[in-house]
Amino acid sequence: MAGIAVLSTAHIHTRGFLENIVRASDGRRIHAIWDDVEERGRRYASEFNAPFVPDIRDVLQDRAVDGFLICAENTRHLPLLKKALPTGKPVFCEKPLTTTVREARQVVALQRKYGTPLFCGYFQPFGGIMRAVSREIAAGAFGRITRARFRNAHHAAYGRWFDSPDLQWFHNPGLSGGGAFMDMGTHAVHLLRTLFGPVTEVWAEIRNESGEYPSCDDFGVAHLRFANGLLGTVEAAWTQTGGIGGLEIVGSRKSLWNTGERYVVGAPKETPAPLSPADERPTRVDRLVAVIRGQIPATELQSDWEAIVDSVAIMEAAYRSARNRRWTTVPNAWRDVPVGG
Repeated sequence: MAGIAVLSTAHIHTRGFLENIVRASDGRRIHAIWDDVEERGRRYASEFNAPFVPDIRDVLQDRAVDGFLICAENTRHLPLLKKALPTGKPVFCEKPLTTTVREARQVVALQRKYGTPLFCGYFQPFGGIMRAVSREIAAGAFGRITRARFRNAHHAAYGRWFDSPDLQWFHNPGLSGGGAFMDMGTHAVHLLRTLFGPVTEVWAEIRNESGEYPSCDDFGVAHLRFANGLLGTVEAAWTQTGGIGGLEIVGSRKSLWNTGERYVVGAPKETPAPLSPADERPTRVDRLVAVIRGQIPATELQSDWEAIVDSVAIMEAAYRSARNRRWTTVPNAWRDVPVGG
């Protein structure tokens, strides 16, 4: 069994996560739903035939809870993490972990103090193709990699995805911490940080180009200068009406790109060859259940945790760069955090 307690149902992915739980046949279950917006939480609880618990303290103290799923608005992650991490039970928090380095440092301190397994809703590095890419990088198949780029975009602004009362927080910077770049760019940043290591500097242009949700950005592009010398580019948008997204890697020996149908590896005077996927790793709710059951190695969790925290710092530097219009140093999200929490 794996009894999962849901803390807030604000996120657009909440329904998909709850569907994952109720459709599974491996003993996972929605043990409780709590929400600071009671009507919203009760609505989801009714739809998925799950108990709604109005007092979060009752959820936190419930011994039958095996893990927590946090689907709150981005800037409300920290208060819930402060409540959930001291229980020592695994926590899956939707991305981004926090929207500021100051808050990320607080989470790092809590995680160090309690040793609670914690991860976010990132999934790109764990799919079969990206794991194969990681394998090829480790084997030196591309030669000296000089640049990489990743586009993560859809048409949410033109499609008016965030008009409903439940989702209007996505274009309220006080709750979201940013618009499309915060929402979509963080996935691209996390993937490149996972594949290529720490980033030292960022230059970014982040803006609203559709006018559909004018209170926030709906497009952003950032250049990332990695500690190893590689130059990365991430592009994120709610205004993408066509085209091919995904990852591109350029190396001295070979390159990787997405044809729109598959990923291929090619070189001059060679026929591009499809990249064969590696075994996938669990993500999101499946990952939470696997962590509860002790099926994810500590080394794997730690490596991802470092990329998660660094991604907060990279994103903060990107937004600062867009405001200041210059290359901006990525702050150290681990600085001044007590070793023992």
